[in-house]
Amino acid sequence: MSLKPEAILRLGVAGVGRAFSLMLPTLTGDPRLRIVAGADPRPEARARFAMDFSARAFETVEAMCEEPEIDVIYIASPHQFHRPHVEIAARAGKHVLVEKPMALALDDCEAMIAAVERAGVTMVVGHSHGFDAPIARTRALVESGAFGQLRMINAMQFTDFLYRPRRPEELDTASGGGVIFNQAPHQVDNVRVIAGGLTRSVRAGAGAWDPARRTQGAYSAFLNFENGAFASLTYSGYAHFDSDELCEWIAESGLPKDPTRYGGARAALQGLSEIEELNLKSSSNYGGAQYRPPHGDDDAARRWHQHFGLLIASCDGADIRPRPDGLMIYANNEKRFEPLPRPRVHRAEVIDELHGAIEHGRAPLHDGRWAMATMEVCYAILESSRTGREIMLSRQCAGATP
Repeated sequence: MSLKPEAILRLGVAGVGRAFSLMLPTLTGDPRLRIVAGADPRPEARARFAMDFSARAFETVEAMCEEPEIDVIYIASPHQFHRPHVEIAARAGKHVLVEKPMALALDDCEAMIAAVERAGVTMVVGHSHGFDAPIARTRALVESGAFGQLRMINAMQFTDFLYRPRRPEELDTASGGGVIFNQAPHQVDNVRVIAGGLTRSVRAGAGAWDPARRTQGAYSAFLNFENGAFASLTYSGYAHFDSDELCEWIAESGLPKDPTRYGGARAALQGLSEIEELNLKSSSNYGGAQYRPPHGDDDAARRWHQHFGLLIASCDGADIRPRPDGLMIYANNEKRFEPLPRPRVHRAEVIDELHGAIEHGRAPLHDGRWAMATMEVCYAILESSRTGREIMLSRQCAGATP
């Protein structure tokens, strides 16, 4: 059923970099959105944005938020700008979709929540893989009680994250770099969605093993939940084993992956100076000379759901494994596959929550308090790895019922 014109949300984009380019198939493919403005300090990005979308391009987020025709600001700027940009948007009366990680400190998360509550606007935090349809379906099966009580979750992801072209701050943990700020929110969100959200404690270890990439590139964490379930999380971005091998060679994006391209990320960086790496990242970013859209015209026919590596949820009567194309269910007396249809629009689940909250008054699962609770777990991973202690949590929430 087509939506009425008045249900279309007019979108302004704060930061037209990599996060924005990865969301483009959603922003342009979902009929509930229309891009009307963008803001970025880079003139080449503004020029391309204005040409691509016949939309106004601003140098600052402040100037963009003064435009009355904007309903929602999508904040895809670097992590350290999330809090000020949310506050600017909220003061202007705009709803907010802000990328993960929500912020680099829990005090900033609190301030962002307070800003949108004062303004009476909606904030959704994402994309994270906790939105993905196979994760939502796993949660629904767990909550149904069909296989008894949830007991344990195991999640594992191995990628080349640390060897993709980076700005210097992306390799500095204090500035929001490394896998715990950039990748753990996905994995933590997945297990919190399935286990009900209320994490009680965290014990973890993390590694920074390459002196040339000085931030954390790997972690393992053990989470206890208030309902008695527990979860083991492992992530490595050191570009050796690729866990897409365990996911039917479907990449995190949901598209088929060529396993023969092993080692490509490391090879592309070999011999580059810090300046050359920065130039490579800048030139391949949106508006740069080497920028290429992340998805082609034929990708919709080949794409399955996104994923974040191998995940197995263990209940009394079954293990459930979400896959890009559905769920494998290993029950007491049978093993079966429950298929899911291909996604109609890449990451449409994000817009389902955003649009449902703004147009229909439905509380989003991934609101500010949920996202702050996810970040509390991520900060606890850092703290536990530093101190060797179990970290007790105090800002957890169960979240809205989908």
